[in-house]
Amino acid sequence: MKAIILENGRPVLKEVPIPKLNPGDVLVKMKACGLCGTDVEKICGQYTASQPILGHEPAGIIAESTVDWLKEGDRVFAHHHVPDYECYYCKKGSPTMCPYYRKTNLDPGGFAEYFRVPAWNVSRGGILKLPDNVSFEEGSFIEPLATVIRAQRRVFIDKDDYVLVVGAGPMGLLHVMMAKVNGAGKVYVSDISDFRNEYARKVGADEAFNPKVVKVEDEVKKLTDGRGVDVAIIASGAPSAILTALYSVRKGGRVLLFGVPYKGTILNYDISNLLNNEISIISSNAAVEEDTREALKVISEKKIDVMKLVTHKFRLEEFNEAVRIAKEGKTIKAIIYD
Repeated sequence: MKAIILENGRPVLKEVPIPKLNPGDVLVKMKACGLCGTDVEKICGQYTASQPILGHEPAGIIAESTVDWLKEGDRVFAHHHVPDYECYYCKKGSPTMCPYYRKTNLDPGGFAEYFRVPAWNVSRGGILKLPDNVSFEEGSFIEPLATVIRAQRRVFIDKDDYVLVVGAGPMGLLHVMMAKVNGAGKVYVSDISDFRNEYARKVGADEAFNPKVVKVEDEVKKLTDGRGVDVAIIASGAPSAILTALYSVRKGGRVLLFGVPYKGTILNYDISNLLNNEISIISSNAAVEEDTREALKVISEKKIDVMKLVTHKFRLEEFNEAVRIAKEGKTIKAIIYD
């Protein structure tokens, strides 16, 4: 079978054996897998959070199963990282910090004709059946939307809150859409790309600013009677994005650190501002099964139209072209399919 494998920092299309199943495993034929910014960061050597396996947003069809409740032909989403739900971290409400969480993954990754979902994931809820009204492309949004749902739960968006999303890539735009679902009053966006800012307006942003043109914190304060936003969401790993959020949030406000900072990120920021202005910084990393179930519910009930974010589709053989346009900022969301 064909699969994209990361070798010496380069994604290579290779012929590899179809994975053999152990008891409890399932084999999935990939039908759609989203290209995530973290995939690009892994290729560029910038990603700090997990092992260098590519493709973690897949949906497909069960090709072979060793468990009774999953049958050949079932349409499914598969989660790549699943905690044990038994350790100290899981019991204390930090399941993504579970020591087993990042040890689990899809074999050989989601960008493959077939991939194996290990028994660990299957037995702990890492497989969801897709209802008939959810396409494979929509199913590929379950994992990224789940991370947004968990993050917004952690930072807590209250009814009528003013929200700023810094970074209008696909994850930032999912934050815009989900913030509206969660009752935000106004949602503003900041991005250096006019293309992405225009897209943000299309999916519900009330205003979008280019920090190359205006000082975002000044514009935000004009729109909030001088206060700043209640919640600032950092959906970029750039240090400048973090600073924009910190300077744009009101006294007593909340900052969500969501985008993964690049290796070696250092901020030139006066930390006393955090205490003096009682600003809370909340980080959120990945998602677990309660979040993937909620994401599927949101998608299936059409509370969010995730397909609005899909601008490009590529076959597995065209993977490097998908990465190229993603690096150049010419896409919102690219889907790889077989």
